[in-house]
Amino acid sequence: MEYKVKNIDLAEDGRKKIEWAEMHMPVLMKVRERFSKEKPLNGIRISACLHVTKETAVLVKTLVAGGASVRLAGSNPLSTQDDVAAALAAEGIEVFAWRNQNNEEYYYCLNKCLDLKPNITLDDGADLINTLHTKRTELLEEVMGGQEETTTGVIRLRAMAKDGALRYPVIAVNDTPTKRMFDNFYGTGQSTIDGILRATNVLMAGSNFVVIGYGFCGKGIANRARGMSARVIVVESNPVEALRASMDGFQVMPMKEAYKVGNIFVSATGDKNVMREEHFELMKDGAILANSGHFNVEIAIPDLEKMKKSKKTVRKDVEEYSLKNGKRLFLLAEGRLVNLASAEGHPSEVMDLSFANQSLCSEYLVKNHAELEKRVYDVPKEIDEWIAKLKLDSLGIKTEPLTEDQKKYLASWKEGT
Repeated sequence: MEYKVKNIDLAEDGRKKIEWAEMHMPVLMKVRERFSKEKPLNGIRISACLHVTKETAVLVKTLVAGGASVRLAGSNPLSTQDDVAAALAAEGIEVFAWRNQNNEEYYYCLNKCLDLKPNITLDDGADLINTLHTKRTELLEEVMGGQEETTTGVIRLRAMAKDGALRYPVIAVNDTPTKRMFDNFYGTGQSTIDGILRATNVLMAGSNFVVIGYGFCGKGIANRARGMSARVIVVESNPVEALRASMDGFQVMPMKEAYKVGNIFVSATGDKNVMREEHFELMKDGAILANSGHFNVEIAIPDLEKMKKSKKTVRKDVEEYSLKNGKRLFLLAEGRLVNLASAEGHPSEVMDLSFANQSLCSEYLVKNHAELEKRVYDVPKEIDEWIAKLKLDSLGIKTEPLTEDQKKYLASWKEGT
């Protein structure tokens, strides 16, 4: 067994966190119960590049219970929970992750993960798939398929598929309703606010809170900020989403107007340089900058470095940039995911849905990979609906079934008014 973590002596603390998560992830635990009996992943090698959190640990243990060999690397240099990584290593799982990795260490861990010669890849940002397609092409023949967990990664993979560059089928777990409508909206909304508050302890009420991007993540952030009594402003390039934001009751304006009034700025676009030099120049003294998109390119940090007179760390995960114009801007979590770097990521209850999808899609790929083309697929509808039903059952919520007559009516075109 191989592993590389910060400190294996942290394992006991990590084990307690994992047990807490297991208590709050009933759907995934139901999947584990079946996997333990049926072993649908027996002999399958899985390489995973995911945020190493207590919830991810529950997923990995479920895959192992199903018979898989798993190697895990962290998908973000600041998101790994070192005690959780240690706990997994102590249980015999090959994990290569620690907080505060540099770029070289990040790719060392990713390549150690790929040394397993995977049959299935699990990605959060598509770095595993990208490395397989560019640096480790000799491993591609053994890959049955992959999964992608985040919007940014799916965008990259659809671009690869469009160009004919994708060499194996990938399931877009991010896009399925029980992931996107809950993880992205409720999870990102709550955990982003949590990260900002842990880093800064600022009062949200009465602040001008600017959300850049009104996709599922941006919608969640905007709604949670409104719940904290902030005055929420939305910046959005898509006219349909901008109209939705307006009808949801938010102010909508371009960045050139928002940067003049904003106190807190949060990006959630999946694109680069959405906050850049021309914006920094005119922001208020004391403005707070945070990112909840996947990569640390949404805030143009090179521009901040060029504009600075000085820089210092004023709180954990808070860097003060004193600009040459006399203003101070405060960057959170080095421009990386504030909800994971400054907090603990999404609540276990919402990751229960996302990771149940991951585990069941792994089983689906094993059974069906021979029939799949080299493109991006949606999660099968039956998996999504089964997960939703199990979640409702765990909450004690019942739905109203359709009668046979109602089903017949909906399936027919012959019966009119």
